[in-house]
Amino acid sequence: MKIPENDPITLSNNLLHSLLDQQIPLIQSFKGKWSFIKSKLADLQAQLTDFSEFQTSITNPLSLDLLHSVSQTLNDAHLLAEKCLDTNLTEGKLKTQSDIDSILAKLNQNVRDCEILIKSGVLQDGILSGSGPKRELVRAEFRNLITRLQIGSTESKNAAMDTVLSLIQGDDKNVMIAVAQGIVPVLARLLDCNSCFDIKEKSVAAISRISMVDSSKHVLIAEGLLLLNQLIRILESGSWFAKEKACIALQALSFSRDNARAIGSRGGICSLLEICQAGTPSSQGLASGVLRNLAVFEEIRENFIEENAVFVLIGLAASGTALAQENAIGCLCNLVKEDENLKLLIVKEGVVECLRNFWDSCPPARSLEVAVELLRELASNQAIAEGLVSDGFVVRLVAVLNCGVLGVRVAAARAVFELGFIMKTRKLIGELGCISPLIKMLDGKAVEEKEAAAKALSLLVLHAGNRRIFRKTEGGIVSTVQLLDPLIQNLDKKYPVSILASLSNSKKCKKQMIAAGASVHLKKLMEMDVEGSKKLLDGLGRGKIWGVFARP
Repeated sequence: MKIPENDPITLSNNLLHSLLDQQIPLIQSFKGKWSFIKSKLADLQAQLTDFSEFQTSITNPLSLDLLHSVSQTLNDAHLLAEKCLDTNLTEGKLKTQSDIDSILAKLNQNVRDCEILIKSGVLQDGILSGSGPKRELVRAEFRNLITRLQIGSTESKNAAMDTVLSLIQGDDKNVMIAVAQGIVPVLARLLDCNSCFDIKEKSVAAISRISMVDSSKHVLIAEGLLLLNQLIRILESGSWFAKEKACIALQALSFSRDNARAIGSRGGICSLLEICQAGTPSSQGLASGVLRNLAVFEEIRENFIEENAVFVLIGLAASGTALAQENAIGCLCNLVKEDENLKLLIVKEGVVECLRNFWDSCPPARSLEVAVELLRELASNQAIAEGLVSDGFVVRLVAVLNCGVLGVRVAAARAVFELGFIMKTRKLIGELGCISPLIKMLDGKAVEEKEAAAKALSLLVLHAGNRRIFRKTEGGIVSTVQLLDPLIQNLDKKYPVSILASLSNSKKCKKQMIAAGASVHLKKLMEMDVEGSKKLLDGLGRGKIWGVFARP
């Protein structure tokens, strides 16, 4: 393709030749500054050579706009050089110096924009042809859009952001393509306070969308403090729309310990708590989700105490949306771990009533897991546990032991174990029907479910009435013996050993244990120094001989 003589590349090259060869060498004023300009002009000259190699340079709207901007800058530089040839400087020294600085700034911007455009691959794409595989066209489109976000006018950047949002909305593959093309660092820079309001809002919306695609989260995390600082700033002073989107992104980023520390040390917890108090219902749910993630890290918990977070969270657990209540309860659960004083404080402030109301509102089973977890944490404190039993939480636990969600069943079994430390509560737990579902859990697929059930039962069968229930429940002995098998790894064998030891005084139970192969397993466990295994094996007596022939 022959380049017309009046195209912007030819025009710019003519101006460059005039400046470099005819004007700048003769200038006597501000020689140092003109030396800088000469250096930038040399860079620009090399870039124009690169542009001339691409046929799309004068047909691609993006490159055409940039080339026109370059030719305009060079024309202004040409006119200014003419004035500087006159040593009298008719417009004055200060005005001329200001004009030179302005030209140098424009040249710097032009050189930077040209570099971005050339490296972007847009000129090679030939996007306007519309040919090629669909995904490749999408990649080319994103390269074009990412370039526009970096070098265009504010209006152009705003329009490009609209297109980006439309492409990534609801299409995870497009999100992954955009991330692979390098959009994340560009979006992070657009969050800077110098960007216009609309572009910042759209940028944080795009970042929040990217954070919802698991395979792309690591790219956001890699942006580190630059992105975190901008998102925290949005929490402080952005619109409610922007705050919500920032919270979505921070939920993905706050799983990292380093990021959690950064959020805590930069006032993020204070801003999130303010949203929990005065934000929109939607933003409260999202902000409490970030807080829930942060509370996992012990070193961050001090920041929560300093900001009086407990009172805000209990208020949200009492009157927030379903999501806000779930996250507030989850956050409190994380905060009170291994802190007995904090457990007593939240009980005093009314958390048990919040817990009961949330539980009884019939949330989805998966959402109930945090409530069961908080109950378990509170039940580990003997002073609190008796009150929980009085408030009817044992009945609630029985119901969720049969839940279809693994995490809820495991949490419930662990809560039963904590409540089982109270001797008078063991009888009630058995009478209300906990034994049968716990025995059923012994046959669960997950090792954590088997162990949680065995651990709870090891306490409950210390009560005679519960032992009777256990003996009458079909399959209880066999299921427990099977847990003795050393091939089942990552399960603490002392719990099934303890259950069987509590039942071994019954001749019928002892025969069932022997028939199920307990002696064979116990011999191996004794060699492994498992607590209680030798005593139980001795208690089975002659079963040691029969166990050799028992089925495994």
